[in-house]
Amino acid sequence: MQPRLNFAKAAPEAYKAVAALETYVKGSGIEPRLLHLIKLRASQINGCAYCVDMHSKEARHSGLSEQWINLVCVWRESPHFDERERAVLGWTEALTNVAETRAPDHAYEALRAHFDEEEMTKITVAIGTINVWNRLCVGFRALPPIDAPAKAA
Repeated sequence: MQPRLNFAKAAPEAYKAVAALETYVKGSGIEPRLLHLIKLRASQINGCAYCVDMHSKEARHSGLSEQWINLVCVWRESPHFDERERAVLGWTEALTNVAETRAPDHAYEALRAHFDEEEMTKITVAIGTINVWNRLCVGFRALPPIDAPAKAA
């Protein structure tokens, strides 16, 4: 696969606008652990290799375990996530797939059980933001760096 274009260079003002939204999300007060869940799960759903790579590394750097990171994609079958995290993961999936899910009441109610209206709004903006990044990176084929070749044991 080859990159299609460098969107940051092609439209610097558009890039700055999305980066400003990202800056807001990072400073919004959402717990870092929840932001990692949002960014990883949405990027997995959207098939964004660049973002999955980056956000896995960021989660690891923040001290989250390899096992925790690996199990994000199968969170329903894993005991590693508490009810608040499950609510965020369910809402992330519902909004990332909104054309199919229509943001179902059960996902909203699960979120509402753990967060107030301001927190739910900020979480939703974070979900929207990572979906914008995913669409830019997938659409223009941003490639993750190859840190080291995989080696079999």
